[in-house]
Amino acid sequence: MDLSKSLQVAVSGLDAESARLKVISENLANAQSTALTPGGDPYRRKIISFRSVFDQQLDATKVGVGRVGPAPGDFQRHYDPVHPGADAEGYVKMPNVNPMIEVMDMREAQRSYEANLNVIEASKAMLSRTIDLLRG
Repeated sequence: MDLSKSLQVAVSGLDAESARLKVISENLANAQSTALTPGGDPYRRKIISFRSVFDQQLDATKVGVGRVGPAPGDFQRHYDPVHPGADAEGYVKMPNVNPMIEVMDMREAQRSYEANLNVIEASKAMLSRTIDLLRG
């Protein structure tokens, strides 16, 4: 039945968005994580990509996590001469994490997660109605 396919595809979406939220939470948690040695690099923001995965057994395309990797971009420099990671000029490299961007990404991931939950709820309701019709 195609409704069971839609359930499995939606579950793959839940898994992907869950992985996305994990990466976002790691970025937010490390938004102020600097190096402890002079000239060292701080935490670098991570980004996640998704990929299409054709499931032959299901005969449907699901979503999967493609790659989690470092985001490009320069580190900001912050003047703090007493910090253990400060260079000779007193500057510390700060992570390339912008909390506002992370929050926007988090909201988008949350909406996508909720959309997949709605697909699951609708599919379950349709399956339940179909079973009720077959019984009656």
